[in-house]
Amino acid sequence: MTTEPRSSSRPSVLFVCAKNGGKSQMAAALMEHQAAGAVEVHSAGTKPGENINALSAEVIAEAGADMSAGRPKPIDPDLLARVDRVVVLGGEAKVEPVEGMAGTIETWHTDEPSARGIEGAERMRLVRDDIDARVKALLAELTDTTDTTAS
Repeated sequence: MTTEPRSSSRPSVLFVCAKNGGKSQMAAALMEHQAAGAVEVHSAGTKPGENINALSAEVIAEAGADMSAGRPKPIDPDLLARVDRVVVLGGEAKVEPVEGMAGTIETWHTDEPSARGIEGAERMRLVRDDIDARVKALLAELTDTTDTTAS
């Protein structure tokens, strides 16, 4: 059995989207809120924008989480290499594995209500709820304490 070196005993996740102003920040805020410190949470963008999406922040606040202090930032290659999971939100951002990467990369093809003509706060709430359900499932997976090594 091998153990990956980690700076913490907590599982870690990096949420990534293109601009790091909406979906990845939403996922990070929801995970922070739900995990209550049990998971080390980060977010980044492949082409970071200038600001947090205000409507995203508003609907996240409705869910009891807070992303208002977040700032769009690029992916830190050292962080990418050491986290347990990288979650790419949407089809616009692409993240390639780096050498020696400890974790895995997965893509969440999130709901896009604008494709159905749904805009504004209603659109953002549907996006939030889709991400929230996925974050809850990921949290359960990352914090599963079942001992799978016992025979």
